[in-house]
Amino acid sequence: MFKVEPVGEKVLIVEGKTDRERLEQVLREPVSFVCTRGTIGYEELLEIAERLEDEDVYVFVDADESGMKLRKQLRRELPRAKHVYTQKMYREVARTPLHVLAKALANAHFDVDPKWLTEVDHRP
Repeated sequence: MFKVEPVGEKVLIVEGKTDRERLEQVLREPVSFVCTRGTIGYEELLEIAERLEDEDVYVFVDADESGMKLRKQLRRELPRAKHVYTQKMYREVARTPLHVLAKALANAHFDVDPKWLTEVDHRP
């Protein structure tokens, strides 16, 4: 069973907790997250699609085989969802530099902390 913690107007579907935590570091607006834990069964996918069908949904999953499979499933069940991509060279959202994540989210019209919109990764 997945859960959506209603926080903001936008819903970001990610694969895992680490992805969520990484994206939260660059976001300046409240966002609700759905963590799929990397794989998702058909019934759970239908439940997600039903619960989110009227929401402003974004999909931000890894650029690897399992992420692309999940993206394909979500595209079929949530055709109105917008897709955000990490660069293939990083493969995983959790391993993508924060400035790259910030640019991807900003391009998808998320409010991000401007300090991350430079080429420098300001690692804590």
